[in-house]
Amino acid sequence: MQAWSTPEDLDHTHAETPLIATAGATADSGVDLRAETYGTFNTVEINEEKSWTINANGTSRPPSVSSNDRDRPRIFTRKVVMIVVALGIFTYHSMTYDHLLPIFLQDEYIEPRSSSPWSIPGGLGLTTQSVGIIMSVNGLIALFIQAILFPLFTSWLGVWKVFVLVTVLHPIAYVIVPYLYFVSGSALYPAIYACLTVRNFTSILAYPVLLIMLKEAATGPSVLGKLNGLAASAGAACRTLAPPLAGYLYTVGSHIGFTGLAWWGSVLVALIGAFQILIVKRTKNKTATIKPMASFIRPAMHDNDEVIHIMVTDDS
Repeated sequence: MQAWSTPEDLDHTHAETPLIATAGATADSGVDLRAETYGTFNTVEINEEKSWTINANGTSRPPSVSSNDRDRPRIFTRKVVMIVVALGIFTYHSMTYDHLLPIFLQDEYIEPRSSSPWSIPGGLGLTTQSVGIIMSVNGLIALFIQAILFPLFTSWLGVWKVFVLVTVLHPIAYVIVPYLYFVSGSALYPAIYACLTVRNFTSILAYPVLLIMLKEAATGPSVLGKLNGLAASAGAACRTLAPPLAGYLYTVGSHIGFTGLAWWGSVLVALIGAFQILIVKRTKNKTATIKPMASFIRPAMHDNDEVIHIMVTDDS
C-alpha cells in the first residue's frame, strides 16, 4: 500500500493472520496450539504413529481415502467437540474457585449455630494483608507444580492417565475448602495451603493436558486455527458465566447459613466433568513427549520417536 508499490509487487505479497489465542481459566496469557509450550515451562512434542501399505515390488498401494478427503480434513469431529466441552467444564469450575476464594477468605467470621457440617454462615474473616500473603504463596506452589510435577507426572503416567486422574480428583479440591471454616488456631494456614496445593495440582495439570489432547485430536495442522477459535469461544463463554453464578450461590448460601453452597455448586460441575470422561475417546495413534525446562528431570524422561508401521503385501 506504499506510494512506490506497483501491481507486480502486490501480486507477490501475502499476509499471515495470527491464530486466536485461547486464554486460561484464570485469565492467563493466550495459548497458541501451534506453539510447543502450552503455557508451561516445558516443550511439548506431538508424535504420531503412521501406517504404510506397500506391495512386494516396492510400489505403494493406493490410499483408501479420496484426494478430496485428504485435502479437506474434518475439523469439528466428535472427539474434538468432546475435548472442547471438557475444556469448557474445567474453565467454568476453575474460574469459580478463583472468584470465590478471596471472598471466602475475607468474609466475616460468624459463630456457627451448631456443629453441623451444613452450618457455615460466613467466611474466615482474614485481613487483606493475610489474603495477599496467601495468594503469593499460592503462586509459588503453582510454579513448583507447573515446572516440576507436570513433566514428571506426564512422563510416568502419560497424557491420558493424567487427564483422568486430575479430572476425577477435581471435585475434592472444591469440597474441602468451605470446611476450613472449622479449622482454627495455628492449623488454619497449613490447612489453607494444603487446599491450595490440591487445587493447583489438579488445575495446573489439567489445563495443558487438555490443550495437548485437543492438538492430538486435530486432523491436521490446517485446522488448528479453527480449533483455537472454538476453544477460545468456549473458554470465554464459561469464564463469563462462572463469576455471576458462583456469586449468586454464595449470596444464597449466606442467607441460609451455608456459604459452602457455592463450593458445592462447583463440585457438581466438576462431577459432570468427571463423568464426561466416559464419552471422551483416547487418541491412540498420537503421543505427547514433555521435555522439562529443569535439566535434572530430563534423565527420567523417555523420548518417543515417530513410529511407522509398514505392511508389505504380495499381490502375485
